[in-house]
Amino acid sequence: MKRILVCLDGSPRASAVLSVATPIAQSHGAKMLLFRSVGLPPDVPQDFWKTSDEPLLEILQRRAKDYLEGQAQLVPPEVRGGCEGAVGVPWEAICETARRDDVDLIVIGSHGYSGLDRLLGTTAAKVVNHAPCSVLVVRTRPGTSQ
Repeated sequence: MKRILVCLDGSPRASAVLSVATPIAQSHGAKMLLFRSVGLPPDVPQDFWKTSDEPLLEILQRRAKDYLEGQAQLVPPEVRGGCEGAVGVPWEAICETARRDDVDLIVIGSHGYSGLDRLLGTTAAKVVNHAPCSVLVVRTRPGTSQ
């Protein structure tokens, strides 16, 4: 195992994903690529949230990258393999990045939703069904952020 795609969503549960992925990377001598995909509703015009001259997509990508760089500081230097943010449908962006970067494992958090989300499928479930490699879904205990 050489490359692990670690999917972080900016939630308090992200620390649990990092805490599971890090020892796996260390034990295999693998590099961790920290990844965050930000979804943008397709029917909302880009200028809807216009608060600056910077295009919305660039703002979202920059914020994702800034968040990931902060999270990278929590990762031991020997397993850091970079940070990448994307704007798009999260499960598709994750699977495409895994293919493009030839990763061996995807580590992603599960929100543990019920009801409608279980019927339609969560991001983690779609990644499991469409990923080009193995996927480890990190579940958190109910009532906790980790």
